[in-house]
Amino acid sequence: MKKLLVPFLILLLIMLSACGSNSSDTNEEESNNSTDSVNETTENEANETEGEEETSGTITYQSENGPVEVPANPQRVVVLSSYAGNVIALDTPLVGVDSWSMGNPLYAEKLEGVEEVSEENLEKIIELNPDLIIGLSSTKNLDKISEIAPTVTFAWGELDYLTQHLEIGKVLNKEEEAQAWIDDYKQRAQTLGEEVKAEIGEDATVTVIENFNKDLYVFGDNWARGTELLYQEMGLNMPEKVKETALEPGYYTISMEVLPEFVGDYLIVSKTETDTSFLDSETYNNIPAVKNDQAFVADATKFYFSDPLTLEYQLEFFRENFLAN
Repeated sequence: MKKLLVPFLILLLIMLSACGSNSSDTNEEESNNSTDSVNETTENEANETEGEEETSGTITYQSENGPVEVPANPQRVVVLSSYAGNVIALDTPLVGVDSWSMGNPLYAEKLEGVEEVSEENLEKIIELNPDLIIGLSSTKNLDKISEIAPTVTFAWGELDYLTQHLEIGKVLNKEEEAQAWIDDYKQRAQTLGEEVKAEIGEDATVTVIENFNKDLYVFGDNWARGTELLYQEMGLNMPEKVKETALEPGYYTISMEVLPEFVGDYLIVSKTETDTSFLDSETYNNIPAVKNDQAFVADATKFYFSDPLTLEYQLEFFRENFLAN
């Protein structure tokens, strides 16, 4: 009998041992799975927290007047002068812009629901509850405006037009997006310049003018109106008379009588609606560029600035006109 019990006891011990081992393995696996789950949850929470920190809270922008704490993800921006197009191009919500920006047809669709503001109407700015204000260093009431929300200003003309866009990108915490557009724009502009020179000749000259009331202005290579694009990026030539008078100051006032002396092989007219009678004058219509259908008239309200929206429009304007044939 004892001999019969021994094998049975041994078999029972083996079965219990196996069950214990399986139970241990199962518990260990469950423990490992539980640990992995906790680790994954903790990692996800950490990533979410990091993402929230990048899009909420503040960043420090080194402005011309020193460091300024600005929102990392601004949602209610007021632009008091010049830079609305840069903000729009970087897909950042605006709640208020200056009158010049409000009157720009290139911005119209993006400014639906946005209010017109001015540096003198502080109550209106307060009412809009901005989380960031951008303007010029010459803006009036800056001390009071800066109490409403973090305020960043720029001295007009202190930065070249592409560096200016990059700085706006830094203010909005979108430097990479700004730089990506700049790189792409420069490449496309240079390609267009090569195509245009192949069409009109390497030595052809281009003049840019604008009318305002009874005055005419001729422009250098950094005063908007398409000048940065034409001269700096596309590499087109400026007539010597324009270089002598307008290149350094940026623009030069001329009379209708001397206009023919400043006009090159091609003419770009940034036309305002103040007084356009010069377009019908004998002096204007006898200019060779005009007689040869090499004068291109643009809406001045679409040519005033040098932001991405304006530059994209100008790229197509120049493409269509210079390469029309």
